[in-house]
Amino acid sequence: MAALVAAAVAVLAWPVNDWLNRRRARALRAERVADVQRALLAEIRAHVATLEKQRPRDEAAREAAATKLTMGDHTLTPPHDANERIFCAIMAEVHILPGWAIDPVVRYYGLLAAQRALAQDIRAHLADRPDSAISMFQHYLTRNDEILRTGREAMLILTASLEGGKDAVAALKAALEKQENARILASLQGELDQLRAGLSKRSSNPRGR
Repeated sequence: MAALVAAAVAVLAWPVNDWLNRRRARALRAERVADVQRALLAEIRAHVATLEKQRPRDEAAREAAATKLTMGDHTLTPPHDANERIFCAIMAEVHILPGWAIDPVVRYYGLLAAQRALAQDIRAHLADRPDSAISMFQHYLTRNDEILRTGREAMLILTASLEGGKDAVAALKAALEKQENARILASLQGELDQLRAGLSKRSSNPRGR
């Protein structure tokens, strides 16, 4: 009887232990995923803040930055050692991130890598091909705007993912899409107003036809 009881306990304990082990593994994985997202969020936030400070605010500032570059001020090009330590450390396991977070994060760091390569080309051309370097630098500034937008999007997605998971990310994406549609409509309305003003001016001035 003792042997039967022991055998029965062992048989019953096996699925319980298995369930507990799987539950523990899920908890550890969820904790790891959250830790990775927090680390990436901190790294992207720090870099976006730096880009914001370095970003020329208007066309005059862009021209001034290009002029400084021709005069030997190379501080405006991005450093080769942009802080990507966290992303490099988790690159092999980026797949553990939720599906909705992988795309904006990978896209952001991909743009950052391309920008770093462009900065190297700018430095390489400064001495012997300054005109080409200035043109590339203007392109670099334009790409900086795209990097900032992508970085902000990645930050929003990661924050929503950490705070509310899939539902929060879905709500955020819906809000961003609505905001973008409103921006496009406003832009189209402005273009239509300009077109109407131009047509009205032409119709009131037949000699200009």
